[in-house]
Amino acid sequence: MAVNYKELKNGGFMRQVQKNHFSLRLKVVGGNLTAAQLAVIAEISEKYGDGHVHLTSRQGVEIPFIKLEDVDTVKADLEDGGVDTGVCGPRVRTVTACQGNAICPSGCIDTYPLAVEISDRYFGRELPHKFKFGVTGCMNNCLKAEENDLGIKGGYTVDWIQEACTLCGVCTKACREGALTQTDGKILMDRDKCSNCGRCAKSCPFDAWKSEPGYLVSFGGTFGNLIARGQQFLPIIRDKETLFRVTDAALDFFNRNAKPSERFRVAIERTGWEEFKREMEAAYNG
Repeated sequence: MAVNYKELKNGGFMRQVQKNHFSLRLKVVGGNLTAAQLAVIAEISEKYGDGHVHLTSRQGVEIPFIKLEDVDTVKADLEDGGVDTGVCGPRVRTVTACQGNAICPSGCIDTYPLAVEISDRYFGRELPHKFKFGVTGCMNNCLKAEENDLGIKGGYTVDWIQEACTLCGVCTKACREGALTQTDGKILMDRDKCSNCGRCAKSCPFDAWKSEPGYLVSFGGTFGNLIARGQQFLPIIRDKETLFRVTDAALDFFNRNAKPSERFRVAIERTGWEEFKREMEAAYNG
């Protein structure tokens, strides 16, 4: 019976150099696994692999040395244990994320629930080529948002509360962009210099800054054979409805304009950044 290697790869089973052995990619959204899932993965690795797993550069887990004859059994055992297999090929890959403000003091947004929403909306969708989302919680950019086809970075929109301010100067020292100056008993902000990092609000000991979380989106990042930084040109997005209008429009643009096996950035460059920006701005504006 002929083996459909393409179908196996689409389901996360990647061929090894050893004949009829596969490294199985698992679905690990936002880098999060429960202790129970880890125990299942360990058991599968011991029983059907060679007793080790590989942690990938995109927060994934792969179980190497799965034999061809064990593929269906492994899939069933993983499903019973609450562990999903990943995907390969021309489709939306597993969404990566840092720990966000649920754990990290620097975080501006709650990254993991957002990663789950993105995954539920797009994971496995077939496209002209692979497509990667990355979510990072703040300007420290631990998840390197701009390396992804579509990166989402948490940020703050801030406003100074004069009556609560003691003019201690902590916020002006915390601002790395030189956007804040203290003059004549006031804190003045240059909005053009503000990067939405929120360090002023986070550093203030007197709650003299009102902060509202939002999303900064970059498009067309790649890291591999082609290395390019994603472009961020939209204003900060303050609500998920707008965010998903933009992400829907980005994937639609890719699906309409890319040639088979052409990455998102290459499709944008061939079609034209100005045309792409017009479509994203239209989605942003609703």
